[in-house]
Amino acid sequence: MKLFDLTKKEQIILYGLVKYPKFTDKQLSEELRIKHSTVTSIRHRLSEKEYFRSLIIPRLQNMGCQMLVATYTNFSPLIPLEERIEITDKTIEVFEEIFFSVGEQDKGFSLSLSKNYSTVGKINDIRTQTFGGRGLLEEEYPSMILFPFEISRIYRFFDFSPLIKKTIDFNFEEDEIYKNLAFRHGLEVDFSDTEKNVFCMIVSYPEMSDSNIGQEIGVSRHTVSRLRRGFEENNLFRKIRLPNLQKLGFEILTFYHILFDPSNSPDIENDESAILLSDSTVFFASRRFEAVMISIYKNYDDYKSDMMKIIQILKENKWIAQDPIIKTYGLNTMVYIKDFKFAPITHKIVGCDFWVKKLLNI
Repeated sequence: MKLFDLTKKEQIILYGLVKYPKFTDKQLSEELRIKHSTVTSIRHRLSEKEYFRSLIIPRLQNMGCQMLVATYTNFSPLIPLEERIEITDKTIEVFEEIFFSVGEQDKGFSLSLSKNYSTVGKINDIRTQTFGGRGLLEEEYPSMILFPFEISRIYRFFDFSPLIKKTIDFNFEEDEIYKNLAFRHGLEVDFSDTEKNVFCMIVSYPEMSDSNIGQEIGVSRHTVSRLRRGFEENNLFRKIRLPNLQKLGFEILTFYHILFDPSNSPDIENDESAILLSDSTVFFASRRFEAVMISIYKNYDDYKSDMMKIIQILKENKWIAQDPIIKTYGLNTMVYIKDFKFAPITHKIVGCDFWVKKLLNI
């Protein structure tokens, strides 16, 4: 079933669930002007049919994490995808820093969070050695783009609400055009052992109740609820909802790597590169001389139209000396090697007891 096969109310409530992931059914009812019981009923139905899932995104930049890293690689089409995945599972994907990794027969990309350059540099050296030694590479080395939080902007971090809104053509008041989620370190966190355990459990099990978390790690529900409120107040994590893109009928994911002209790059302090955002953009990270975007499209025509607008903006502003590197992936053929796995890097950065680590399967 595709998005347009849902009823209008189902479409609007799905949009609301993605747009306002922290809202209760009552709050969502008031925001969308739909009866409370209808919101609850449709939310249960959409959840049961797996139209969306919830994630907790840890704000690890306040805990010593210094950068976000995007890596992409062209592979030899002669090596079967399954063989490549088996090789990388044992040598590369084992690194906790990688939280998202996808691939097709001839290409792949991943996203990582890291404390420092040394760690991601080591991973990339192993990646290059493994791919090169096994004959997996086409001609080029893997490309690695660093976004240190202190000098970068992350305008979207997998926010799908503009995409859903555009697709259902829902008239709703516009918010700000972009959000910079790469805040400079505003808080140095010094967790107690209990706080570490609760934080890791919340990130790993976003739908688990405070009562069940407490039972699993041996503390009271009240303690878990109190700590959760503290984490939220201190902006230490963010809840998001991911729509099931394939189930909703989207066909194309596109990865853009944009190299800005050093003699005329967009002003990072004034957020000039944010004008490249479209409703199809779900991820956008930018620094002074380069940017990475991930966009989702219903079909090839949708992709072509949006891609041409991006190129037009870049050329009109004379921001590029060469065309962006663009990699398209079919959502029906793409393989998720790591699908938003934040528990390993959260444990590595935050730390938790050994027995809690076993609960998290990491």
